[in-house]
Amino acid sequence: MSGTWRVDVDPRRCIGTGICAGAAPDHFVLVDGLSRPVLNVVDPAGPVIDAADSCPMEAITVRDADDHRLIAPEP
Repeated sequence: MSGTWRVDVDPRRCIGTGICAGAAPDHFVLVDGLSRPVLNVVDPAGPVIDAADSCPMEAITVRDADDHRLIAPEP
């Protein structure tokens, strides 16, 4: 396991609720009505997990940057 995470938002699933930007404003922004990560590779942070777990469309995935293990949302 690495010390960094890869954060992705699937634009086909995102409906732009902004829950992620509210839960983790340092990590997500809304652009043209859809969420995007501020950075794709981040240091581990609880708010990133909260955002992924809170997304009603499960559009956000958080994976270990090295071994690609799914960290969030919980399966």
